[in-house]
Amino acid sequence: MVNFPPRLILVLGDQLSHAIAALREADKSRDIVVMAEVWDEASYVPHHPKKIALIFAAMRKFAQELRNDGWTVAYTRLDDAQNAQSLVGEVIRRAAETGAQEAIATAPAEWRVIAALEDCPIPVHQFPDDRFLCHASEFADWAEGRKELRMEFFYREMRRKTGILMAGDHPEGGKWNFDHDNREPPKEGLSNRMPPQFEPDETVLEVLDLVEARFGAHFGRLRPFWFATTRAEALVALEDFIQNRLPDFGRYQDAMVQGEAFLNHSILSMYLNIGLLNWREICEAAEAAYRTGAAPLNSVEGFIRQIIGWREYIRGIYFLEGPDYTSRNALGHSRSLPAFYWSGDTDMACLRDAILQTRDHAYSHHIQRLMVTGNFALLVGVDPKEVHEWYLAVYADAFEWVEAPNVIGMSQFADGGIVASKPYVSGGNYIHKMSNHCGRCAYKVKEKIGTQACPFNALYWHFLIRNEEKFAKNPRMAQMYRVWAKMDADTRAATLETAEANLARLDQL
Repeated sequence: MVNFPPRLILVLGDQLSHAIAALREADKSRDIVVMAEVWDEASYVPHHPKKIALIFAAMRKFAQELRNDGWTVAYTRLDDAQNAQSLVGEVIRRAAETGAQEAIATAPAEWRVIAALEDCPIPVHQFPDDRFLCHASEFADWAEGRKELRMEFFYREMRRKTGILMAGDHPEGGKWNFDHDNREPPKEGLSNRMPPQFEPDETVLEVLDLVEARFGAHFGRLRPFWFATTRAEALVALEDFIQNRLPDFGRYQDAMVQGEAFLNHSILSMYLNIGLLNWREICEAAEAAYRTGAAPLNSVEGFIRQIIGWREYIRGIYFLEGPDYTSRNALGHSRSLPAFYWSGDTDMACLRDAILQTRDHAYSHHIQRLMVTGNFALLVGVDPKEVHEWYLAVYADAFEWVEAPNVIGMSQFADGGIVASKPYVSGGNYIHKMSNHCGRCAYKVKEKIGTQACPFNALYWHFLIRNEEKFAKNPRMAQMYRVWAKMDADTRAATLETAEANLARLDQL
């Protein structure tokens, strides 16, 4: 009888699912699962301490689940003396210990890690990550020959493919998109209770102490820590969202309220992105809420679109565009990221609230990211790579495959229009409409010129004028250039002077 050497089964920190391809391909009776907390992955950007703690704690608990299921698991903690502190180093070390001559893995979700495993001296066979609805090759086929890669049309294909919210061959309710019923400004007193908070157990407390000791200087507050760290807890969080926040999710998904971090948002993306939940069960739970009358179609459709529409589309863009995507800079922006993105020390109420909320929770919702922190960075001309690295660092749900296209493409227009048909910029009026920040701000949103004017106002026009050659013929922006042309010369000059003064103050920070 031939005794074959074991294979190493590499499981990464965002692959915490028993259904991943590498585990399906493995032989439980002889293969060895390798999991490792390594410095290289924890520090390539200064990750929020809560994000590091979430992943390490969830990894440790998943490893124990695998052992309970009969797997042999070689698990390396960050502070283990023999830790090689890189994924490739741990594969090499475990191969030397066990005599393994090859490893298998579910394909990583980031180009950086894919390349590292391809260069590993121990052969690592990477199986496609089929936890996603749309494989990268399928997305490439969809994209081929299209002049514009618009998410709306991709989303319709995913609806047809899955049958989710479909009535035969037609979309439920007769329309694909119910945004006209969504995105209302916040009503007076709009708030919601916190998502479920899970008391740290012994494993989590050990991780918190480790993260505090090693990463305590990173931006972000580690404690209190209440994230789910097991699939069972993540399922509780899913049920809580479906019952308590999904019904009004659509109406208020773009609303911002001072001091209210979560409102009607799901706070599930971090669990989905590390494998504790999967897209299908989330979408089916939301659809079931609609079918039973527990949630309206506009909320359910808007939520499902974020998952099988936007999330899958963004991943497709990431792999279609290749490893250099994060270096794109179509507008030639070069300003450094303002220091207050790391402190919240700004008199602009909307920015301060979004940044301090990010500090406390490693979370802010999509409009805060797009139309507050992202909008400001774009208006003042921050180098998009710096913006990208900030978002990647500070949010618990940020992994490069999902973060980079959202920032480089959607938020900063640095890809030149692959993701977005126009830059997502606005003056202060949008924030005033969708939030209650402006009434608590040191600046006056109704003023356009002068030291007391909301900085977004003049900066908006400054952005448009310095990029006029690029955008004046854009059908979605031409109207604003016509508005500018109708202003009198003194107003235009004073507006640009105000913007320049705002930029000069940034340079002095």
